[in-house]
Amino acid sequence: MDKKSIITGVIIGLISNTVGLFVVSLLTAKISGRSGGITAILEAAISENFIGKLISLGAILNLICFFYFISKKKDGHAGGILAATILIAVGTFITKL
Repeated sequence: MDKKSIITGVIIGLISNTVGLFVVSLLTAKISGRSGGITAILEAAISENFIGKLISLGAILNLICFFYFISKKKDGHAGGILAATILIAVGTFITKL
Protein backbone atom coordinates (compact mmCIF):
# COMPACT_ATOMS: atom_id res chain seq x y z
CA MET A 1 0.00 0.00 0.00
CA ASP A 2 1.46 3.31 -1.01
CA LYS A 3 0.59 6.62 0.60
CA LYS A 4 -0.99 8.04 -2.53
CA SER A 5 -3.65 5.33 -2.69
CA ILE A 6 -4.38 5.66 1.03
CA ILE A 7 -4.82 9.43 0.71
CA THR A 8 -7.03 8.91 -2.32
CA GLY A 9 -9.09 6.43 -0.28
CA VAL A 10 -9.46 8.92 2.56
CA ILE A 11 -10.64 11.61 0.15
CA ILE A 12 -13.10 9.21 -1.49
CA GLY A 13 -14.32 8.16 1.96
CA LEU A 14 -14.92 11.74 3.08
CA ILE A 15 -16.68 12.63 -0.17
CA SER A 16 -18.87 9.53 -0.10
CA ASN A 17 -19.82 10.22 3.51
CA THR A 18 -20.76 13.80 2.60
CA VAL A 19 -22.86 12.58 -0.32
CA GLY A 20 -24.43 9.98 1.96
CA LEU A 21 -25.26 12.67 4.52
CA PHE A 22 -27.05 14.70 1.86
CA VAL A 23 -28.91 11.63 0.57
CA VAL A 24 -30.06 10.72 4.09
CA SER A 25 -31.07 14.33 4.71
CA LEU A 26 -33.00 14.42 1.45
CA LEU A 27 -34.81 11.18 2.29
CA THR A 28 -35.58 12.47 5.77
CA ALA A 29 -36.94 15.70 4.31
CA LYS A 30 -39.17 13.78 1.88
CA ILE A 31 -40.46 11.41 4.56
CA SER A 32 -41.09 14.11 7.18
CA GLY A 33 -42.63 16.49 4.65
CA ARG A 34 -40.51 19.49 5.60
CA SER A 35 -40.67 22.20 2.99
CA GLY A 36 -37.14 23.52 3.52
CA GLY A 37 -35.45 20.45 2.09
CA ILE A 38 -31.93 19.43 3.00
CA THR A 39 -30.97 22.68 4.70
CA ALA A 40 -34.00 22.56 6.99
CA ILE A 41 -33.20 18.99 8.00
CA LEU A 42 -29.54 19.80 8.66
CA GLU A 43 -30.45 22.89 10.69
CA ALA A 44 -32.99 20.87 12.68
CA ALA A 45 -30.44 18.10 13.18
CA ILE A 46 -27.93 20.56 14.60
CA SER A 47 -30.44 22.32 16.83
CA GLU A 48 -32.08 19.09 18.06
CA ASN A 49 -28.71 17.34 18.45
CA PHE A 50 -29.19 14.37 16.09
CA ILE A 51 -26.61 15.38 13.50
CA GLY A 52 -24.38 12.51 14.64
CA LYS A 53 -27.05 10.02 13.66
CA LEU A 54 -27.35 11.52 10.18
CA ILE A 55 -23.58 11.48 9.74
CA SER A 56 -23.46 7.85 10.83
CA LEU A 57 -26.18 6.91 8.36
CA GLY A 58 -24.29 8.80 5.66
CA ALA A 59 -21.31 6.51 6.26
CA ILE A 60 -23.20 3.62 4.68
CA LEU A 61 -21.84 4.75 1.30
CA ASN A 62 -18.34 4.20 2.74
CA LEU A 63 -19.26 0.56 3.25
CA ILE A 64 -20.22 0.23 -0.40
CA CYS A 65 -17.00 1.93 -1.54
CA PHE A 66 -14.92 -0.20 0.84
CA PHE A 67 -16.26 -3.48 -0.51
CA TYR A 68 -15.93 -2.22 -4.08
CA PHE A 69 -12.22 -1.51 -3.62
CA ILE A 70 -11.70 -4.81 -1.79
CA SER A 71 -13.26 -6.68 -4.72
CA LYS A 72 -11.01 -4.80 -7.16
CA LYS A 73 -7.94 -5.71 -5.03
CA LYS A 74 -7.16 -2.05 -4.30
CA ASP A 75 -6.23 -2.47 -0.67
CA GLY A 76 -4.70 1.00 -0.35
CA HIS A 77 -7.92 2.70 -1.34
CA ALA A 78 -9.92 0.41 0.93
CA GLY A 79 -7.58 1.20 3.82
CA GLY A 80 -8.02 4.91 3.19
CA ILE A 81 -11.80 4.54 3.25
CA LEU A 82 -11.49 2.64 6.52
CA ALA A 83 -9.33 5.45 7.92
CA ALA A 84 -11.89 8.04 6.80
CA THR A 85 -14.67 6.05 8.45
CA ILE A 86 -12.69 5.91 11.69
CA LEU A 87 -12.08 9.68 11.51
CA ILE A 88 -15.79 10.26 10.99
CA ALA A 89 -16.64 7.97 13.92
CA VAL A 90 -14.21 9.82 16.20
CA GLY A 91 -15.58 13.18 15.04
CA THR A 92 -19.13 12.02 15.68
CA PHE A 93 -18.12 10.79 19.12
CA ILE A 94 -16.51 14.13 19.94
CA THR A 95 -19.67 16.00 18.92
CA LYS A 96 -21.65 13.81 21.33
CA LEU A 97 -19.51 14.96 24.28
